[in-house]
Amino acid sequence: MSDLISSDLNQLDFKAIVADLNRLLRLRTTPIGMKLFQTVEEMEAIPKLRRPEAIHTTDQIVGMAARNGWTVGITEKDLVGAQCKTVIGLHPRNEEWLSGDRYQGVWYAEADDATAHQQAMDVVPFGKYQAMAVSPLVSGRLNPPDICLVYATPAQMILFINGLQWTGYKKLQWGCVGESSCADSWGRALSTGEPSLSIPCFAERRYGGVMEDELLMALPPMYLPKIIDGLEHLSRNGLRYPIAPYGVNNDVRAGMGVSYKE
Repeated sequence: MSDLISSDLNQLDFKAIVADLNRLLRLRTTPIGMKLFQTVEEMEAIPKLRRPEAIHTTDQIVGMAARNGWTVGITEKDLVGAQCKTVIGLHPRNEEWLSGDRYQGVWYAEADDATAHQQAMDVVPFGKYQAMAVSPLVSGRLNPPDICLVYATPAQMILFINGLQWTGYKKLQWGCVGESSCADSWGRALSTGEPSLSIPCFAERRYGGVMEDELLMALPPMYLPKIIDGLEHLSRNGLRYPIAPYGVNNDVRAGMGVSYKE
């Protein structure tokens, strides 16, 4: 593990981290944190916490933090169905859920397709947690979050990934379950502790306010100092956001000569 990956999460300055991300990538959407709680009382102790009065999807709860800047806490009773609840470990991955029968004829042609989709999803194991909260990283209210959620355009996101790969390089591989792609982002990051990229699905965009040109990276906060350090080095090398178009007809040697040795 890189020395730049922080092992002391209590020492992370999230206001400075978000300021650096905004300076280096010009993010349009508020970076947020997500945290699971073993008891409802722990979740309700968060300062300035909002509790929903209606029934929502997890996408909407995440959107309240990322789009509105709110700190919101929920239990399984606040979520609309088993799909949302299971991804964050508030509902068992039982036989009924695994069948995916509600998705047959809606998202998948046959029962076998719907079942295969459910089995492919990354979810938090059931039984340990009773509540979840989201909040803007700069608020510091989750102290610290289990994972961070960063929405970015494809151009911003590839540089974010390049920053992660600046030191301790490894090839990053992710999957796409299609519908319920929250399993690819916060479901995978919470259950594996690994950076997890997703293409937000129909529900995230319809109900969670995710813009059509946004991707989502979910990752433990310990990776953020390493990413910022990588982005700083890339920026000094002229590899920065926004990426200025060079022109498809120009002689490429002049442009590439700025960044690469002969």
